[in-house]
Amino acid sequence: MSGGRRGIRTARVAMATVLPGELVMVVCLAAGVRPPGWVPAGAEALVLAVLLLEACVLRSLYVAARARGADRKAARRATIREAVPVPVRRLVLHELRNLASLGRWIRRGTHGVRPGDVAAAYTGPQTAMMYGLLFVLVVETVGLAFLIPWPALHGVILVLDVYGVVLVLGLHAACVTRPHVVHPDGSVRIRYGVLFDLAVPSDAVASVRVDRRYPEGRLITLSEDGVLDLIVGSQTSVTLELNRPLPFTRPLGVMGQAHTIRFHADDPRALVSALRQTT
Repeated sequence: MSGGRRGIRTARVAMATVLPGELVMVVCLAAGVRPPGWVPAGAEALVLAVLLLEACVLRSLYVAARARGADRKAARRATIREAVPVPVRRLVLHELRNLASLGRWIRRGTHGVRPGDVAAAYTGPQTAMMYGLLFVLVVETVGLAFLIPWPALHGVILVLDVYGVVLVLGLHAACVTRPHVVHPDGSVRIRYGVLFDLAVPSDAVASVRVDRRYPEGRLITLSEDGVLDLIVGSQTSVTLELNRPLPFTRPLGVMGQAHTIRFHADDPRALVSALRQTT
């Protein structure tokens, strides 16, 4: 097992070292920089060696899982869990869910909202910023099409810009289609797109009130005394006091505990009223 873990660490270090160098090589070639012939050949040989190492590590993990009695599907899952770091797995999952949210947004559907639930939107403070960012990305794409004389480099920039547009649209679509939800049993689901999802049971709710604040910090900010701020557009508008600490998961998998949750709702009075009526 220790040898397998050393192999995983070696493969990860090799991949993290080689891929940035490969990206630099591609950009240089696209920009017209011509290194000596042995440099591209050596780089490709190194990448091939790293890929072979990755394949050997994955195969050994898969064989070990099958030897423990796992079926093929379970063995593949175990291999991925062992070989791929949690943050990478979560990032890939977030991206796939964002893409699914685009389709749900087009159909005007919502996720996790059942009959009898009260949905509370929270995208108001960030909508203008999101569309402004999309406008900038589109203008950048068109502008670079005229400024960059190298077709290959222009193709790379075009792919990156299109990916950026899809990324921003997917993030906003996920926020629109995954609102906060107050359930008839008094529980509440607090969310931010696919990045944050916390189910608060009814017996954990001590009090709830409209409380507009403008905190500084990132999307998810946890203070030393257990106050969790889920910040949208630099503001929160609802404060939920808990009668016991609840665990939550950050976007990249790090766990935390909070006894007070401050989050935003576009209509905080409606959310607070719905939650009070069920508790």
